[in-house]
Amino acid sequence: MLRSAKAAWLAGALVLTGMAAAPAMAEVKAGVDAWTAGDFATAVREWAGPAAEGDPDAQFNMGQAYRLGRGVETDVAQAEALYARAAAQGHVKAADNYGLLLFQRGAREEALPYISAAAMRGDPRAQYVLGIAHFNGDLVKKDWRRAYALLTLANSAGLPQARGALAQMDEYIPLEDREAAQPMAAALKAEAEAARARQLAAVDLALGTDAPTVPVVTTPAQPQPVARPAGTPRVAGTASTAGSAGADYTLPSAQPTVVAAQKAEDLSRAAVTVAAAPEATRVTTPAPQAAPTPAGTVERLSGPWKVQLGAFGVPGNAEKLWSQLAGRSEIAGRERVLLKSGRLTRLLAGGYASREDASAACASLKRSGQACLVTR
Repeated sequence: MLRSAKAAWLAGALVLTGMAAAPAMAEVKAGVDAWTAGDFATAVREWAGPAAEGDPDAQFNMGQAYRLGRGVETDVAQAEALYARAAAQGHVKAADNYGLLLFQRGAREEALPYISAAAMRGDPRAQYVLGIAHFNGDLVKKDWRRAYALLTLANSAGLPQARGALAQMDEYIPLEDREAAQPMAAALKAEAEAARARQLAAVDLALGTDAPTVPVVTTPAQPQPVARPAGTPRVAGTASTAGSAGADYTLPSAQPTVVAAQKAEDLSRAAVTVAAAPEATRVTTPAPQAAPTPAGTVERLSGPWKVQLGAFGVPGNAEKLWSQLAGRSEIAGRERVLLKSGRLTRLLAGGYASREDASAACASLKRSGQACLVTR
């Protein structure tokens, strides 16, 4: 893999990759320039028209703006819709973010094809999520060797959550499986690098060796655009499907904030949640905690859905966390559920009538820094 080319791809969080009419292209390029200069409102104005007309680059860039709340009010649902429209046209970076947002809001089955495709192209965020799924046997075949290999790759790419997950897996995965995972990780890495090399070669053929370029500016807290020259044809790729998640295309390496995996439930389930939007780091002000509900005035609620709050090697720590959270509005009136899972004690709040109710409670808890997972 060409290191310089790889660095350029990893630095870009906003991209311009599709063929467009000259006026639309000029508007998208003007938006990229404005975004690079920090003028987000102007960038959004430039992108809005082309996005409405179906330009996938503008749709992706507008998705970034809505997700990050730059130039517009933060609207994750709108960002997801824009990513979906761009992904349907083969915009792979949009497909990557779309898959992670689907996973984040609990649509894991729908997200899985996108995450699998991104993981096989070397995205450490997707490798982390898919590795946890293989460890748990959750929606995919339980495969501890592949799980350990994927987490090894995510860790080697610098995803901080992967290190803790690997340490937890070390407690359960036999040494021979961990050793066997190393050559598998090397093979997966080689496959991802080969895919990127093919893509870079396709870019060279599409652009021509003398095509002008726009320098990439790297600013971790502010994703920078990478502009393509006007009239440049799109790199060949198929329309996104549930199985392919778009064209074979290199991915950005910026990481989401992902809550480290809880230890397994009888080696079959771990609490893994994506706690922040993918691909860019954004500092948010934690939501204030709800005022405690006075004791003796809470009506016991019932329902089949639960919110898992953690898994603990020391049962007393589960009790301690419950005492800290029981007065919150998201938890008040819910049943405390303690489940033994091998050496672990899982703490859950039960009694949510629907998945939507449980998801809303979990989302509120996450905003204040409490990891959780919706389950039944």
